[in-house]
Amino acid sequence: MGKIVLLAIAGALFLATTAWFLTHEKTHATDEKPILRVVEDVPLPGPAVRFDYQSLDTANGRLYLAHMNADHLVVFDLAKRQVIGNLDGFHRVHGVIAVPEIGRVYASVTGDHEVAVVDQSSLKTIARVGYIKYPDGLAYAPKVSRVFVSDEHGDADAVIDAKNNKLLKTIPLRGGAGNTVYDALAGRILVAVHGANELVAIDPEKLEITAHVGLPGISDPHGIALNEENRLAFVAGEGNKHMAVVDLREMRMTAKLPVGRDPDVLAFDSGAKRLYVSAESGQVTVFGESQGKLIPLGRIDMPHAHSVSVDPKTHLVYFPLESLNGKPVLRIMEWAGGQ
Repeated sequence: MGKIVLLAIAGALFLATTAWFLTHEKTHATDEKPILRVVEDVPLPGPAVRFDYQSLDTANGRLYLAHMNADHLVVFDLAKRQVIGNLDGFHRVHGVIAVPEIGRVYASVTGDHEVAVVDQSSLKTIARVGYIKYPDGLAYAPKVSRVFVSDEHGDADAVIDAKNNKLLKTIPLRGGAGNTVYDALAGRILVAVHGANELVAIDPEKLEITAHVGLPGISDPHGIALNEENRLAFVAGEGNKHMAVVDLREMRMTAKLPVGRDPDVLAFDSGAKRLYVSAESGQVTVFGESQGKLIPLGRIDMPHAHSVSVDPKTHLVYFPLESLNGKPVLRIMEWAGGQ
């Protein structure tokens, strides 16, 4: 009988403690202040279908959006907050990058296995370059005037000569190519590699791999953002809800942090020192960066918020959402989480 009484008391204490904990958590979640607030929801043209990458051109005040499942490249005026172009003929467009110094925009027309070259002034397509099996992310190396293209299913990085719009070379990788970015201070290309779970450095002039950085605990690294000032790369593992921090001076991984499920696109605000990690699940995780270390600031949830860009001057954050009340919108948000 004594054991039965003790077990009953223990059970009652456990239930009471659990009830208090759940009540406390609920109150905490309800009272928590949002870290981002909506500035404006701007209607976008086309059907309520998936967007992918975007490219912010602060020099010309434009945002380019890959409206992937609509086969459109959307051009948005940042100052007027209105669409100034909805370009068709971009079958399954994934990646986009604006290169204002040469007046060009490059878009991965994945459905046609090529990259489209668009004139920024006329918004006309002036060339198409291929064959690339599955073009995705894009980066531009200015010193050699070359565009590097993630060939995700071709396990390679393809290289385009921007002077004559010709395919120069395909650089084999040890797995599928995630995003491709240009590290301006080091003058090199960085590519996340699925399967091999590494970050690869490429010499853009010699077109050779110069380094492999292992990313232990990161599954299928894909999205990349850079903090060039503090020489850091942030690489999201879309396979296991984690992100790697890589020291670009020593070319080694220094930390692993949890993020949302299926992380996709990352954006770093170099002015405010904030990192936004958007996930396919709609979870957006925000970190503050100080002296090379990341501090979690919070998380928000928005349906289809897997693509993000941020203006380092205004600190406005842009999320193309495929459906809000059945219509696509560009959600513009601002920081609301304090210092």
